[in-house]
Amino acid sequence: MASSFSFESLNNAQRQAVASLDGPVMILAGAGTGKTRTVTCRIAHMLEKRIPPDQILAVTFTNKAANEMRERIGGMVSKKAASEMTVCTFHSLCVRLLRGGIDKLGYKKNFSICSHSDQVGIMKQLLVRKGGTDEKVKPETVLGAISNCKNKGQDPANLEDDYFASLAVAYQNELRAQNAVDFDDLLLFAEQILREHADVREVFRQRFTRVTVDEFQDTNALQMQLLQQLVGPPYHVCVVGDDDQSIYGWRGAEVANILEFERFFDNPTIIRLEENYRSTHAVLHTANSLIKHNAGRREKVLRSTRRGGDNVRLVAMPGDDEEAEFIAEEILAGRSAVGRTWEDFAVLFRTNGQSRKLELALRERKIPYRMVGAQSFYDRREVRDVLAYAQLLAAPDADVPLLRILNAPNRGIGQSTAVLATDWSREHHESVWQALCDPNFTATLGAKTRGAIESFVALIAGAKNRIDLAGENPADVLHGLVTEIEYREWIERGCKTENEKQQRGEGIQMVIDSLRAHVAKGKKLQTFLDDSALASDREDDDLEKKQGATLITLHASKGLEFPFVFLVGLEEGFLPHSRSIVEGTKDEERRLLYVGITRAQDQLTMTYCTKRVKWGQETGCQPSSFIGELDDEYLDHTTYDDILGAEASPDDLDSFFGNLKGMLDGI
Repeated sequence: MASSFSFESLNNAQRQAVASLDGPVMILAGAGTGKTRTVTCRIAHMLEKRIPPDQILAVTFTNKAANEMRERIGGMVSKKAASEMTVCTFHSLCVRLLRGGIDKLGYKKNFSICSHSDQVGIMKQLLVRKGGTDEKVKPETVLGAISNCKNKGQDPANLEDDYFASLAVAYQNELRAQNAVDFDDLLLFAEQILREHADVREVFRQRFTRVTVDEFQDTNALQMQLLQQLVGPPYHVCVVGDDDQSIYGWRGAEVANILEFERFFDNPTIIRLEENYRSTHAVLHTANSLIKHNAGRREKVLRSTRRGGDNVRLVAMPGDDEEAEFIAEEILAGRSAVGRTWEDFAVLFRTNGQSRKLELALRERKIPYRMVGAQSFYDRREVRDVLAYAQLLAAPDADVPLLRILNAPNRGIGQSTAVLATDWSREHHESVWQALCDPNFTATLGAKTRGAIESFVALIAGAKNRIDLAGENPADVLHGLVTEIEYREWIERGCKTENEKQQRGEGIQMVIDSLRAHVAKGKKLQTFLDDSALASDREDDDLEKKQGATLITLHASKGLEFPFVFLVGLEEGFLPHSRSIVEGTKDEERRLLYVGITRAQDQLTMTYCTKRVKWGQETGCQPSSFIGELDDEYLDHTTYDDILGAEASPDDLDSFFGNLKGMLDGI
């Protein structure tokens, strides 16, 4: 099968990676070294070697990354071959596996996937049940502890804190009673089924004979165990990543997976990509000088393919007001250069709280900016509600979505009735839907509530029959249902502004339109619901759809690049973060700074303050201990006062008067 890449377009290390198709392979891809191109060329090369496309699996961490990889491969090979491959996230892969085999664990195949807000709702109820409101424990804290346990492949029932352990058991029982799983369960149960059931394991090993895992440094212990179950002899597995960019240890990522890969798969071929196409020599030299202080890393040295470039600047600031104003003025001045756009500029920071003064300084100068990390579309109330109705059309027995919309809009079925129905369903080993349909249960209620429940049951059953029996388009049925119950009118009554009303309406319509597009591709309603549950991935913020200079946390910046980067807050306690000193995770903080430095293509400016306002009080700051680790060869140390007090050079004056003349000519 022909493809459109050529070995001549690759450097030596990339060629070796593309040509190494057999046995375990680890590609150590440094920042900006053409990792994605190498991986897609390697998969295209598999097709040239007549490896059937339906046996190829590529696993990524976000839906966006999966879509981009699929498109790139499609551009190199035939669209048909690209469509036959499986390119997906870990969670999406596990859903496919569980839809066929979760009954082996005692669940029904029509299980629902809990969103984060669903999980919080369940945990809130359990906290009240198991300790009342006296316990000052946040649902997120308990859920975080449970999640950490699951991602290590451990049983949350064994948590050290007895209270948390009892909540974990109750939480898991509640999910099981509702035939629901959370995101961590997808991985946990998929690994368990593969490990305990040789027949299922063999089916998947025969199905996927070539497995590629991208961003391997972000995998956790459970994902590593899953990979080991999925890949059998002769172990045609390729992992791609960079231990120097492993920055998610706080959410379970195990850098040991990449550092000790030989422990999991014997005698791998190891290839290092070190030629960097992104950054200047000054930027890379500074980055290399920092990261070499991490012990136990896989040795690699990034080399720039670009000549020239400015030195890196390190600027001492009097305070965070001056820091914000300086950066805003620099962006304003830089933007006036020919061919520069606002999108060329990015400001990177360690914590979200550092963005407030930067935002104010940009607003004052009317500089447009985009913040990364806004509320996910799938967290919006109207979206979750309409998806819950869609879930009932697929499987009314799914308790989580049913309880979510039982009284949304208000139909006279209050919280106390919902609790009674839930308790009844548990006692009689049936779903809440079955309880609502059970005359023995409804006979215990008042006439008004009984009538409301009967109307609701008839409404959902009628809509479901239009899909199942009459064969109507699920999108038409969902639209008709939402219209009939006057959901939009109900949710708009709670809106404070016209803009909010419009957003709610658009959210409802986008869910229905998305379902219609799925059906048009021949996909089933349940597939749409699975895709929607998996798409609530917070890291899929689409930066390209927003305009302006970028304000972004260091964590969110991984994988991105910008011509001009300002990296702020190089202070002890911020970077490295004070927690890392206590927890012994300073190596990860060093990697985080390394990631920040290697985002810069042309120019990098780093700043630190002598004082900063925290919690409304001015406090003194110490320069980061990382500054002492940076090699000075391409690093200019300067201060805010030095820059302001420096006499303008002839070039600066020419540029200033040229810009001024341009502005006057335009008036």
